[in-house]
This record gives sequence, C-alpha cells and structure tokens, in this order.
Amino acid sequence: MTSVWESLTVDARDPSRLAHWWAEALGYQVVAEKPDEVEIRQSRDRLPGIVFVPVADGKETKNRLHLDLRPADQEAEVERLVDMGARHVDVGQGDASWTVLADPEGNEFCVLRQQG
Repeated sequence: MTSVWESLTVDARDPSRLAHWWAEALGYQVVAEKPDEVEIRQSRDRLPGIVFVPVADGKETKNRLHLDLRPADQEAEVERLVDMGARHVDVGQGDASWTVLADPEGNEFCVLRQQG
C-alpha cells in the first residue's frame, strides 16, 4: 500500500493573504477559500495542493520544512519575489549557491540557481 501526497499545510495568521501571495509567487490558483482554510494548486485537478489554515500565534523559529524553488533565472526571480513582499533572511546558509527568502509571514524558502 502507498499513499498519495494530497497537500502541504501552512499555519498562517492571515491564511487568505498568504495563500494569494503564494499563488502569485508560484503561478498557482486558489481552488478553495473558506474561513478556516484556503487551498492553492497548479490547477484545480492537480495534486498536491498547499493549504493555509489560521493560527493565533506568529512564527518564532526557523522552519523545519521549506520549499525550494528553481527558476530559469535566479537573480530575476529573487528580485520579483522581493518586490512582492519577500525578504532576505540569514538562517546560517553562509556563502551558498541558493538565496534564502521569507514570505510575508516569515516562512523561509530557497531560490535555487538555474539548472546548468
């Protein structure tokens, strides 16, 4: 028996705002929006989705799970995401080939170099 990856759940102070931010960042669409959860996917019928649910407290420590994005142009993508509201963060990555950013609620993610 195996399992199918249905979704990744993200705790958020403002699930709707964060879901819409990530939908724009990834080129996804909002497929369900309720007061207690918002789901985004590449398309309505394509898994996995990312589900944003409300929490009262803010993020306080480094993520234990994060997304890695691999754009065609790392520098341009970092600039686009920062223009959308992401910010550069230092999680101890040193002089790495990837860039660590945080979304508007502080969740870290990496922007990798393009495949070479």
